[in-house]
Amino acid sequence: MLLQERLDRELTRQTGISSAYYEILVQLSEAPERRMRMSQLADRCLSSRSRLSHAVSRLEERGWVRREVCAEDGRGQLAVLTDQGFTALAAAAPVHVESVRTHLFDQLSAAQLGSLRDIGETLLRHLDEH
Repeated sequence: MLLQERLDRELTRQTGISSAYYEILVQLSEAPERRMRMSQLADRCLSSRSRLSHAVSRLEERGWVRREVCAEDGRGQLAVLTDQGFTALAAAAPVHVESVRTHLFDQLSAAQLGSLRDIGETLLRHLDEH
């Protein structure tokens, strides 16, 4: 939790983007056509649908995300990353990468990094529902 708090604080201070908003932008940037159903986005971000909806509203205010009606069924909504949002993400990514490098990877030896990878893969296999 201390690591996550440090990463979030540095990202927010240097870019004005919280780690929660950053994660939404990342997920959308990696989705086909930079769009995703809101329910799927909430799942990917490990967020409740109402919390995600509130965050997307804040990102809409910045012009970084827009909502569209889902063409397949007409009742679902899509979140779409705008060009302006992609630009904001691209500017924030180096800050995030450097912070993770400084506060995590640079603190560990090669052996510790190998152990961390093994532990992470073991936990992921156990916890990943898919």
